[in-house]
Amino acid sequence: MKKENSTNSINSQYLLNTCDFNYVLQLISGRWKSQIIFSIAHGNNRFSLIKNDLENISDQVLGRQLKMLEKEGIIERAEISETIPKGIKYTFTQKADSLIPLLRQLCYWGGQNRLTE
Repeated sequence: MKKENSTNSINSQYLLNTCDFNYVLQLISGRWKSQIIFSIAHGNNRFSLIKNDLENISDQVLGRQLKMLEKEGIIERAEISETIPKGIKYTFTQKADSLIPLLRQLCYWGGQNRLTE
């Protein structure tokens, strides 16, 4: 649990409030978040499909990050009533639809400018 009055917390909040770019970085920089977003973009719209795609992610981390992405308005979860037991699928919101092209550009830029040893 983070201390809300710590210097680190106060500085983080200040940066989020003063720079929209910092907000975007915070939104996508959680552990596995960007990989989860790209996995869903590639058609892996259920927990098990994402888990298979990102084989090193734990169930706990995947569940936590899916909840965070939903809370942040990037994905929506919907029940699949045709399955037994009922399943959950994840879809992108309009917010995500505008974010994904930017993420793809950042990936391209990273590929072009990554330092190799």
